Amino acid sequence: MNPWILAIRPRTLPAAIGPLLVGNVLALQLEQFSLFIAVISMLCALLLQIAVNLANDYFDFKSGVDTEERLGPVRVTQSGMLSPTAVRNAMILCLVLALLVGSFLIYHGGLPIAFLAAAAVLGALGYSGGPYPLASHGLGEVAAFVFFGLVAVVGSYFLQAGETASSAWLLGSAIGFLNAAIMLVNNTRDMETDIKAGKKTLAVRMGLEQSRIFYQSFVFLPFAIIIAGFFMGALPGLPVLLAGLAFVMARKLSRDFNEVKGAALNPLLGRTAKLTMIFSALFSAGLLVDVVMA
Repeated sequence: MNPWILAIRPRTLPAAIGPLLVGNVLALQLEQFSLFIAVISMLCALLLQIAVNLANDYFDFKSGVDTEERLGPVRVTQSGMLSPTAVRNAMILCLVLALLVGSFLIYHGGLPIAFLAAAAVLGALGYSGGPYPLASHGLGEVAAFVFFGLVAVVGSYFLQAGETASSAWLLGSAIGFLNAAIMLVNNTRDMETDIKAGKKTLAVRMGLEQSRIFYQSFVFLPFAIIIAGFFMGALPGLPVLLAGLAFVMARKLSRDFNEVKGAALNPLLGRTAKLTMIFSALFSAGLLVDVVMA
């Protein structure tokens, strides 16, 4: 496989696409809805996700976290497939492109979007790099919840509506937990090598058994949130019902996560990312049907 495809990590991209899809479709019924804004916001999110992946590859190599004992997919810098300089430059290019694309979003959305853009860039660089790498201090799942949940859904809705809504906050929380689950799979798989490298991820701090409990919480809480949102009158019934179909997949993932560890968790990483995308797509489909039938 092309090393740049490996570096981009396509299996993780649903973490960026899913929340932006939901945030924009949630605003579809608004008179001021702009398809152009929707496309630009998704492109910006994808560029930021790719930048995070490249930064993780580069900084984990530089810090010595990635070694030959690594259990996860091949890291292009550690394996020598790409030079550290090339990966670093690609990361910078993606961040610059994200800022260029995002500049229009900042112009459209004003100061709140400028603040979120600055936070997103700092988060991308600070996830694995900087003086206090979030991933090395048990904050990777928190970052995923905030940036690929709340910021992505609420921010994309705000760009369209000019304000926030309880529905966006609920859905941002739901998808944030699913994306945190992706991160937790990754960190649980790498527990042994992270311990040797001194990387104190959430999984390292909690241990295997507690990580399994947290994973169950992360994949089941989104369904509780949207059901609660329905009874609160904040979310319509059809999207909640359709997204609820993904519960079958969440339950299977929870069972499988309890039975394996180490390299055997690699397939669950991609399947958890698919759960995020399926949940987001089903909820968005329900919203589209509601808009058409209105």
